[in-house]
Amino acid sequence: MDTNKAKKTRVVVIGIGAVGSTTAYTLLLRERMDELVLIDANQAKAVGDALDMNHGLPFLGRVRVWAGTYEDCREADIIIITAGAAQKPGESRIDLLKRNVAIYESIIAEVLKVNDHGILLIASNPVDIMSYFSLKKSGWPVNRVIGSGTLLDSARFRYLIGEKLNLDPRSVHAHIVGEHGDSELPLWSLANVAGTELVLDDADKEEIFTGTRDAAYQIIEAKGATYYAIALALDRICTAILRNEGAVLNVSTMLDNYHGVSDVYLGVPCIVDRTGVREIMKVNISDSERELLHRSADKLKNLIQSLSVQ
Repeated sequence: MDTNKAKKTRVVVIGIGAVGSTTAYTLLLRERMDELVLIDANQAKAVGDALDMNHGLPFLGRVRVWAGTYEDCREADIIIITAGAAQKPGESRIDLLKRNVAIYESIIAEVLKVNDHGILLIASNPVDIMSYFSLKKSGWPVNRVIGSGTLLDSARFRYLIGEKLNLDPRSVHAHIVGEHGDSELPLWSLANVAGTELVLDDADKEEIFTGTRDAAYQIIEAKGATYYAIALALDRICTAILRNEGAVLNVSTMLDNYHGVSDVYLGVPCIVDRTGVREIMKVNISDSERELLHRSADKLKNLIQSLSVQ
């Protein structure tokens, strides 16, 4: 059998700034795909990054990396969009909204010319609204338009709980849901270690959640941008898709009567496999958590309506 004729897996990263380049490099190091394409409005930057990565191939496997054009999206299994205006110190994610919608309008139009089968993985902030906008503009099935959601927030949450309890964060099971942003909420009612309730007082919980919610602002103030952890989160989503894992990940997806919330993208636990979001996990939450989830949804719906994104 000629294995060269087998379909090669291809991931395209659109937007080769701090997040895009770090995500591409993470995918390369872990050899997640056969082909990796970098696209940026600044073609020279994409060319430079591709060349730099290619020089490392003797230390890695046989991944093909190049700076491409939208035509290269034609054979893409996953198209990761990280393009957009950078978040400034003190600027909320929502302040980025109008600038990034205009950028996405042109990107999605170009992708649609050549690809109707791939998965759009959205990372630009505010990610829930950008994901909603991408779904509406693409017309693709909802399972194939995924936002990075609260996967990173949940990782930050688990890390801080682990630090407080002196535990490996991989052994902590805890979720942040809702907006990837200021209205996100912790599901303390579900947080556990090996099925046992976390031994934390209210002050500890408030400290952990505040540290989770405000982590991006702290990092941006210190170094200008966040990119290492979100790159790992995007790599995790790509792996679940390409390996058809059926992994439960807190990604952003369109909700339909999820605890009474509909017609908005929010981060919630979802089963992710080769089809994208295969299923939304309707986990049990408390009445107070349900109220906070509705507040988060209402905040985003109001912003979407102000943009006339329908």
